[in-house]
Amino acid sequence: MHTSLLKTLGGIALTLGGAVAQADEITVTDVAGREVTVDAPMDRVILGEGRQIYLLGALQPEDPFAHVVGWREDFSQADPDNYARYAAKFPELKDIPTFGGFKDGTFDVEQAAALEPDVVLMNLEAKSATEDAAYDDKLAELGIPILYVDFREAPLEHTIPSMRLMGKLLGKQEAAEDFIDFAEAQMARVTETIESAAPERPRVFVDRAGGYSEDCCMSFGPGNFGEYVELAGGTNIAKDIIPNTFGSLNPEQIIAADPQQVVVTGGNWNAYVPGGDWVGVGPGADMTAARAKLEALTERTAMTGIEAVENDNFHAIWHQFYNSPYYFVAVQQLAKWFHPELFADLDPEATMEELHSRFLPVDYEPGYWVSLKEH
Repeated sequence: MHTSLLKTLGGIALTLGGAVAQADEITVTDVAGREVTVDAPMDRVILGEGRQIYLLGALQPEDPFAHVVGWREDFSQADPDNYARYAAKFPELKDIPTFGGFKDGTFDVEQAAALEPDVVLMNLEAKSATEDAAYDDKLAELGIPILYVDFREAPLEHTIPSMRLMGKLLGKQEAAEDFIDFAEAQMARVTETIESAAPERPRVFVDRAGGYSEDCCMSFGPGNFGEYVELAGGTNIAKDIIPNTFGSLNPEQIIAADPQQVVVTGGNWNAYVPGGDWVGVGPGADMTAARAKLEALTERTAMTGIEAVENDNFHAIWHQFYNSPYYFVAVQQLAKWFHPELFADLDPEATMEELHSRFLPVDYEPGYWVSLKEH
């Protein structure tokens, strides 16, 4: 008997202790514009990406894994520092079955079906691969709907609708609106000031995962961190070169653009590139080690003679701001670097602390950014 039928029967069952919570069929629209009928509040969900726990954690911080019956094994590898903090508080996460990815074709439909999920939550970026491999058709035959969320491809456009969708599915609409109000208010502290002051915009190069490989240099086009730069009062040098959200610049293009600010995205990537040259920022990061790695990245050919290096306007920030609903903190920190006089009273650290204390399951620990300008 499939889960949705079990829940329908369970919804009308009565016990001596009272009525079992009823799940109702509702139709929702996901960020891909698809209308999908699901049982809500949902009881069993598979996360197509482990880092979707950033969404769930903000909506139900008291028990973020309550409804997770399976997830992709990326959280522990892409963000091991936060994973360790979640695991210390919610050790049950280590027992959740893990899945391969839709994009790499290693997702196991039979394994998923055995867990009887109400829904499989997928990231928008995996939609084409999901359809090419007919995962959507196979799951549909089993009565398991897919819902798409996104806080990576177009975070400014899709994070809030994704949060509202999850709030509706979990019966946590009020929590979702509280988070959205906070995020929008924090963004406005930057965007309203930039709009009012209309400052001269520095040329900015975002070095995506600088040091992760010997290749130089991955970056962002007009989306994601590229858009964060523009909102923070900078000019992304790659916006007219890279047509999509993600892409690369060659060293000659960077030198010719002569960026006045460089922002490297970094994280703890020991699982992927042990002992690599990446800048290890994140909760509880070793700032001395991170600053040393950041300084070493100024020696690359692509950084030769650029203004950002000459003036120590060379920074690193947590890479997962590109793939989490916390993007507004990144925009605040970028604005602080680009226009320190305009934003003398803005404290992104305090914003991050409030985000954690009000919404997230784990305590805040500093370490999410570092700059050579701090010497």
